[in-house]
Amino acid sequence: MSASCAVIAEDHRSLRLTRDRRLRHRRDFVRIQSTGVRVTTEHFVFLMAPRTAPAPSRLGITVTKKVGCAVVRNRAKRLIRETFRTLSERLPRDVDVVVIVRKALHGQTTNSVMREWLAVEALLHRRAAMGRST
Repeated sequence: MSASCAVIAEDHRSLRLTRDRRLRHRRDFVRIQSTGVRVTTEHFVFLMAPRTAPAPSRLGITVTKKVGCAVVRNRAKRLIRETFRTLSERLPRDVDVVVIVRKALHGQTTNSVMREWLAVEALLHRRAAMGRST
């Protein structure tokens, strides 16, 4: 592997959503759905619950078959992961977040998804603080 390919491969790995940043167990999804606070936008429902220990926020994604075929669902998940990676510093800390896709993201780009998330940024922070106080 050439030096430039090695740099690209290493750079690519740094963009991954690592295991410690993902929700992977059903019990975590169930905990967040039963105890979390909710923020709704046109395309998404955000469910947030405080983490048990201070740590970076984790992301879980739910996309049902009613949203569309596998290609549409996978594209939605890619857009959500990219938005989460890009905006992670602006999102509430020490919370687990489950993003539920409400409807297909036809014609949506990463930038339009980011704008939708940024439009509710203040509300996400307020609700995350509410979730910590209960």
